[in-house]
Amino acid sequence: MEEPDLHHSFNDLKALDATEIRSRIRSGAYRSHTAGLGRGKLQANLAILPRTFAPDFMRYCLRNPKPCPLVGVSDMGDPAMPMLGRDIDIRTDVPAYCVHENGSLVESRSDITDHWNDGFVAFALGCSFTFERALMAVGIPLWHVDNNRTVPMYRSNIDTVAAGPFKGPMVVSMRAIDRNRLPQVAEVCKRFPIAHGLPVHWGDPCNIGIDDVSLPDWGDASPIGKDQVPVFWACGVTAQAAIEQAAPPVCITHKPGHMLITDIDDDAEVPILRST
Repeated sequence: MEEPDLHHSFNDLKALDATEIRSRIRSGAYRSHTAGLGRGKLQANLAILPRTFAPDFMRYCLRNPKPCPLVGVSDMGDPAMPMLGRDIDIRTDVPAYCVHENGSLVESRSDITDHWNDGFVAFALGCSFTFERALMAVGIPLWHVDNNRTVPMYRSNIDTVAAGPFKGPMVVSMRAIDRNRLPQVAEVCKRFPIAHGLPVHWGDPCNIGIDDVSLPDWGDASPIGKDQVPVFWACGVTAQAAIEQAAPPVCITHKPGHMLITDIDDDAEVPILRST
């Protein structure tokens, strides 16, 4: 009985601006994925860490800008990110959060106000949902958006560059693209370097360590038509895989596919590195 209501809410939110969408999320009225929402605005992955882990995590992001393009960093203990949105509250403005302890997922929540403390630092990382609008604008269909699903994501065999305890494989997201539109996809996506930019691979998933594309590690499996090619982009969930390796005593992230929708234009050329 719950899923139809979520679907109806998704359709309602598609017509709203970023501020209105965050208001609905903050009130608890919407708790599903954000693909296709906040047209024209940057969406962001979220990672919240204790201050002692923050410097190494920032270095990890800077060393791996393809999967972890840093677009915002909070002041310690401050849940606001005013350079990403005037009214943003990191504790309430994401549809679903994952709470990790010692590298393991222990809980999913729609509000983390009770978990927040003055030693937390929040990081916002660019998200591929940002370039999806541009792909759809030129007539490239995206199955997961059209079918109200979460994009499939996979652990690859592509290594990232370690920083302190943060290390691990690159996580990639997949979209099935018509073969004759691959050049157009590349042309569109290169305009969005703070949202993962160009794909990292297309073609045989086995070449990047994915044995069965029908079994994603996160998200929903997406069909691949006979004239389509699986195309893979670096994904911000890479940060969550690295956090599993670092195993901080506590960490809070967004639930994959459930992003922070900012007020930043999705074609912004310069990442926002720090709130003021």
